[in-house]
Amino acid sequence: MTPRFAVIRDATPKTAIPRGAVVAMGNFDGVHLGHRAVIKAALDMARSHGRPALAVTFEPHPRSFFSPNTPQFRLTGEANKLRLLAGAGLAGAVVMAFDKARAGTTAQDFIHHDLIDRLGISGIAVGYDFHFGKGRVGSPSLLVSEAPRLGIEVDVQPHVDIEERPVSSSAIRMALAEGQIADATAMLGGPWFVTGEVIHGEKRGRDFGYPTANMKLDRNCGLKHGIYAVRVGHDGRLHDGVASFGRRPTFDNGAPLLEVFLFDFKGDLYGASLDVAFIAFIRDELKFDGVEALVRQMDDDSTKARAALAAAPGAFPKLGEIG
Repeated sequence: MTPRFAVIRDATPKTAIPRGAVVAMGNFDGVHLGHRAVIKAALDMARSHGRPALAVTFEPHPRSFFSPNTPQFRLTGEANKLRLLAGAGLAGAVVMAFDKARAGTTAQDFIHHDLIDRLGISGIAVGYDFHFGKGRVGSPSLLVSEAPRLGIEVDVQPHVDIEERPVSSSAIRMALAEGQIADATAMLGGPWFVTGEVIHGEKRGRDFGYPTANMKLDRNCGLKHGIYAVRVGHDGRLHDGVASFGRRPTFDNGAPLLEVFLFDFKGDLYGASLDVAFIAFIRDELKFDGVEALVRQMDDDSTKARAALAAAPGAFPKLGEIG
């Protein structure tokens, strides 16, 4: 049986933390290809040392701490970030609270107290642009210079490019805001996804043959409003479907809502938690003159969504279970 992914927090007793682990350190928003290169480096190093590999990450995202009043479109909240890290093959994650105390910790103190004394690491992998400690003074070069004295191995990963464009969380956010799902998928190494609970809606869809599972996404979600081909994970199974994310201009122009219609599915999903992966962008959100015109368009949307999903068999994020 595969050991369950362990989550280590600030309150976890030091005696419960595996000594000598190799860590991949970063914020890991989205766990994109650049992050995965760092994770692979940690896994390779851990394998060569005969040690476990862990992620070290921070919650909330430091941007949220330093700019609490600025909307932050996170690609993955904490829970889904951990599921992606678990799916990447790591043994666990160290989730450090990013608060006033940690923001004021010097880079040297962070290295010596958190990484060496508390975690007892034998090696660390970071990206070329990762900074840490008070004033962001901590850097890959600092880790490299300190490594011989500390007796640890350091691996610094260069940036990852796709078609001469650097992969970054900000570039993925921009792609999603523009409905460029293929670009976001390429940079992530798999489809972007959200998780939410199915809530009761106006139930209009069932009246014209398109009953939907409705979900409220994070208020800062920057996904372009429109129609998407989606693949939905529920209760250990995957279902294909078509989804609308937006304000429903034909009806009420209300708060943004994700409405998912599952193909060939019958059942009650109210209260269920769904993972919705975005496979392709179909079209912009539009206002129609009436229900008949809307239904004709939805029929066409469904046909296009089925074709897009057929062209991406099995496309879904690789997620692990959290211990």
